[in-house]
Amino acid sequence: MLLDLKPLFAGSSDSLSVDFEMDLSEFEFLGVKPLRAPVAINGKIVSRAGIVESQLSCKVEYVGVCDRCLKETVKNYTAHINRVIVVSLENEDSEENDDIAVVPNMQLDLEDFCYPDIVMSLPTKLLCKGNCRGLCSVCGKNLNEGDCGCQVKEVDPRLAALAELLNN
Repeated sequence: MLLDLKPLFAGSSDSLSVDFEMDLSEFEFLGVKPLRAPVAINGKIVSRAGIVESQLSCKVEYVGVCDRCLKETVKNYTAHINRVIVVSLENEDSEENDDIAVVPNMQLDLEDFCYPDIVMSLPTKLLCKGNCRGLCSVCGKNLNEGDCGCQVKEVDPRLAALAELLNN
């Protein structure tokens, strides 16, 4: 979706509302396609004192498996995009600033603008809950559903020789 920002840069408008859904169902992340529902992008682009800035919120529903217990999990994340938008940069050092977006033709491609922030908001580790107990290392039972009864006596491999001395 292209947004025409000319009225904001010209000063004839103070803000431009944004209400858009972006389809990222084909996006692959860590070997899966976790974004099954459209990403809702809401907010506005505002112009104050000659400075054009984005105030956007991207709501993402992330579907994946818990990294500890392998249970399918759905989590909601929000990426906030607050960035200054300019027509051109005065010096080359500003090109590497992620807080500034350059739109030389005063047209903002909303999908290209939001995509990096959406991807950066996705988790690299997904847990079904903060205190997920994971799977038993002996029998593989999901420990969130209850104890399995396995006797798990873990010995630090560096101290295994000392444990053998105690057993003798």
